[in-house]
Amino acid sequence: MMKKDVLKISLRQNAVYLSKDTITGNHKTLNQTTSVLVANAAKLGFTFSEELLHALNNTNPKSKLELLEVLKEITGVQKNWTPLVKEWNIPTNETALDHIITFFGTVFQTNKGTRLACGHIIPEGTFPLERYNGCPFCGTPFEFGNIENYNQRSKLKTLNLWTEKDLNQFYIDLLASKTALDATQVDSLKILLDQFPIPQDIEIGIKETLMLVIDTLANTDRNQEAQVLFKNPNDILRYLWYKHTGFLQVIEPKTIINRAAKNSTRAFSMVDQSGKAKLQAKADLKLKYSRKECKQVATWLNGLALIPEKSCEIMHPKRGIWIRFIRALRLAEYAKKKGFEKLAQLLDVFYNQTYTVWQGQINHYRLKSDAENTFKLLKQRPGLFARSLFSNMLWFGEDVTLKHFSEIIDNIPARLLFTLNMYAQIYFDKTSSRNVKPLGGTNKRISANKFLQLYEDDHLKAMQSKIEDLCIEVMKRRFSSIENKNQTIYIDEGLYNIPLSIGDRSDTVQDLPSALMGTKFPVEGNIVRLFMQWGEGLNAQHLDMDLSCSVAYENRSSFCSYSQLVIPGCKHSGDIQQIPDKVGTAEYIDINLDELASKKAKYVSFTCNAYTNGNLSPNLVVGWMDSKYPMKISAKTGVAYDPSCVQHQVRITQTMSKGLVFGVLDIENREIVWLEMSFGGQVVQNLDTKGVEALLAKLDSKLTIGNILKLKAEAQGLTIVSDINKADEPYDIKWAMNTAAVTQLLLD
Repeated sequence: MMKKDVLKISLRQNAVYLSKDTITGNHKTLNQTTSVLVANAAKLGFTFSEELLHALNNTNPKSKLELLEVLKEITGVQKNWTPLVKEWNIPTNETALDHIITFFGTVFQTNKGTRLACGHIIPEGTFPLERYNGCPFCGTPFEFGNIENYNQRSKLKTLNLWTEKDLNQFYIDLLASKTALDATQVDSLKILLDQFPIPQDIEIGIKETLMLVIDTLANTDRNQEAQVLFKNPNDILRYLWYKHTGFLQVIEPKTIINRAAKNSTRAFSMVDQSGKAKLQAKADLKLKYSRKECKQVATWLNGLALIPEKSCEIMHPKRGIWIRFIRALRLAEYAKKKGFEKLAQLLDVFYNQTYTVWQGQINHYRLKSDAENTFKLLKQRPGLFARSLFSNMLWFGEDVTLKHFSEIIDNIPARLLFTLNMYAQIYFDKTSSRNVKPLGGTNKRISANKFLQLYEDDHLKAMQSKIEDLCIEVMKRRFSSIENKNQTIYIDEGLYNIPLSIGDRSDTVQDLPSALMGTKFPVEGNIVRLFMQWGEGLNAQHLDMDLSCSVAYENRSSFCSYSQLVIPGCKHSGDIQQIPDKVGTAEYIDINLDELASKKAKYVSFTCNAYTNGNLSPNLVVGWMDSKYPMKISAKTGVAYDPSCVQHQVRITQTMSKGLVFGVLDIENREIVWLEMSFGGQVVQNLDTKGVEALLAKLDSKLTIGNILKLKAEAQGLTIVSDINKADEPYDIKWAMNTAAVTQLLLD
């Protein structure tokens, strides 16, 4: 039997995991159950490599059925995909006046019309009821249908074979990843940690990954092993905050509370729920621990190797949160007990503040324009020096700053060097804005550093060039320092279109084969169909999620949403506001590229929003379909979902987003950029289109995997060959699917 969760992990990597004990035969010809599996998988948009097909042919029917069930689960064919309108590609021509007439007809109970199950009376001459699967006024669905159209795809996704060796290597790659794991990788790692032992002698690459390992150890009462992994007090704080909130980064309580309140502020509503949401968020953040838990944390803090003054300096930036935890964990009480002397010293130094704050010293010397002492301190912490490099170049000048920076550049993590190289062009441009995402917040667009105005454009370009040259030189030096006996390398052309994942923390889970943020998907047909499904497993209730898109022109923009079901080039399937019991519901938008191109449209942003109070619904699924063949819409029910045509989809797992951009369609180049940009507001009109452009510019500035491999080839004297079978080092799209393995190119 295949473990379903592990099987899902492999499918995210475009593969199927088969353990040795699953393969029980050695048949050469395809048997009937294998043929049926192949046919059913094709309906869902999948096919199998020759190696995988042979392996599946030698598994028992129960394993094949389990694989098919998982494929159906991740493609969502058992969900309800029925929209509000039948044949929604033909406009119903409903107007605001229809809603007004229906409102008064229902309020005054005129009985001159059709009374629906929801209680609303639809007057004659308003909505064409024969076109709807539910109430056109309140968006409550009554009729449901199944997926009718399969096999409309233009391409099948080829799945490869995964063995125990592949699974173990993927497990190790996740633990050793040198960049923060995205939500898909975090979910995969949690499954692996739950079902398999932690590999021995593995160096964990990132603090956030470390928290997941520590959580596994703590849950199995291996607290002494966890003690070794804690290097400073903030590691313990991060773990405690993760256990309490689910966030792998320490987000300030006030940020969480304010986001909850803001997300419950609803336009066009007479009842303000923000105060209630704020109180609930405060209540959820209250800390309460058992005696056993208190003693364990006290033991961890007491066992740290750092001196109290150093520990307190590290604790200082989160002083407010630490005070809350010290009280909730009764640490002052444990500090009085025998054996907790180091904890007592720590609390004494912390409360009396008899320690020096490093950042305060930096600010002091910087304000005095004391470059020598500022850089003397910064060189003690190379990572922070790298993060403040650009601003220091503008403050002190590039020559003195780069002189000091070059002295410690070999101690800078590679991910920071690549980040500096990638973002120098954007940062030193007076006219550009930057897209940033504050911890716990939504994506924001910020203007260029005002100190750029002190410099001429040529001077700024020189600064940019010096940074880029310095970073490339260091990375070449690192690559060339590694002995490599290979002589040839193969770099798939597709890798030049895939950006290296640095600093992108995706909060959505990709159950289908995953892709890095910034990956570009070519559009094969003339229609791109957006879809959104939500509410599966939930009781019937008012839960209004909106699928929308924003069309950007040269000097204006337009929106296709619940308020405008039809605009030039876009058609919406109707606004559903009430979810049915347990089965969920769906909305679609069809985007016509030829029509938009004729109107001189530049790009289309795909968005979803929570119109109701609160955040986006958990497990809400959004994505898009594409095929070079025309995609049908059911005349009977309006169902327009075909899993074989799905190009990309994501599942919402984050709990703090009100709105999300999940893709941008470039009309001229006919390609879709997968990105994730959260924004505030309950409707698409709240989207800052300039912010989308800033994020696209940020993604375009990233080094691609292909470029880094080319840099490696130059540094190590490898010859690039065009035939993968003739390469000593082959790098193809299949290899790049394991994004954690790709990060091993970041040599530290």
